[in-house]
Amino acid sequence: MRSPAVFGALARALSHREARIFFSASLISWTGLWVHRLAIAWLTWEMTKSAFWVGMVAFCDLAPAVVFSPIAGAVADRADRIRLTMLSQAAIGLQAAVVGLLLALDGLSIGVLLALELLAGVAASFAQPARQSLMPGLVPRADLPAAVACNSLCFNVARFIGPALAGPMIALGGPVVAVLFNAAAYGIATLTTPMLRVSPEARRGHAPEGSLLAETLAGFRYAGRHPGIGRILVFAAMASVLLRGIPEILPPFVERLFHHGPEGLGVLTAAIGVGALMSGLWVANRGRLTGATRLAVGAVGLQALATAGFIATGWFPLAVVCAAVIGACGSVHGISIQTLVQSAADGAMRGRVLSLWGMITRACPALGALLVGAAGEAFGLRAPVFVAVILALALLAWGLGQQRRIAAALEGDR
Repeated sequence: MRSPAVFGALARALSHREARIFFSASLISWTGLWVHRLAIAWLTWEMTKSAFWVGMVAFCDLAPAVVFSPIAGAVADRADRIRLTMLSQAAIGLQAAVVGLLLALDGLSIGVLLALELLAGVAASFAQPARQSLMPGLVPRADLPAAVACNSLCFNVARFIGPALAGPMIALGGPVVAVLFNAAAYGIATLTTPMLRVSPEARRGHAPEGSLLAETLAGFRYAGRHPGIGRILVFAAMASVLLRGIPEILPPFVERLFHHGPEGLGVLTAAIGVGALMSGLWVANRGRLTGATRLAVGAVGLQALATAGFIATGWFPLAVVCAAVIGACGSVHGISIQTLVQSAADGAMRGRVLSLWGMITRACPALGALLVGAAGEAFGLRAPVFVAVILALALLAWGLGQQRRIAAALEGDR
């Protein structure tokens, strides 16, 4: 009875031609990305049997965002964002093709894999702000919150579909099939990008006003001085380091705690995706900014509790439920913050602000994965995660204290 109203916000966002092209390409490429991530994580675990090296591979894929995302944001604010998106996506697809070829020829060592994942991380750092900065040109401003949420939903649908495909692919054809699938997916995304008809204002931020370094630093100053953006990004960064690293290095947990193989890895990752999808649909169809700060902060507390449950149990079905809750909370947190930041940022600064968000979503989980992986080798997998959960609950207390001030700055009367 309520379905037209429930899905009205998403339907409005997807009623626009450019949005349909953009999100279809996103779904395809991100499905390939999740297939690739699981294949590489499992390959690394099989090669080394070390949680540290699994964490290191995740770190090499995500950590380049620390250096390159702020620069990429400045480039996205002064370059042709369509062209920048195409080039960066093509580079990701090419990297996957090289990894697949080396795997097929039995010429891939852990050192070469780390180097190639670093290159993919650099390319992804440029792709993220370029793509996200195009979004206001895809839909009218009134539909932007739903479009931002739809973007996150595509990522989480891919997070469900990708593992569902990756498990059988790895089991039947090995990692090489999964990695080449990602190369093809990014090839499709690259070829469809020129089909987008985007207004000149959304396609290019502004003419260069100074050196690239000066504009990069201006992005940091703008975010830091903003009464809401700086605080919410600091909160998100700390939460990501503490809680987002665990989903990045699932193979050691799957094998050591639950005694499962690639199929178990696929089930857990798909559970995270299902939880993220369900909660994401709900957030997307709220269609408003009011209350988004409260959702972003509160989700961290619930995610911390679900993470504690995941690590405490040895019963796989309960771990799957906890994984779904972790995915749901991560989706609510991420959609809420991205919507707030995207709506509050000045148009000329949007690429740089979104690059900082991209740095948080990529580099901070990478750092968390590396820390958990390294500590897991020394102290076991459970103890470091419990410490992270306690610190996350302390962070929640700080966030609750800042919540009213952040909401006033980012939500306003919109």
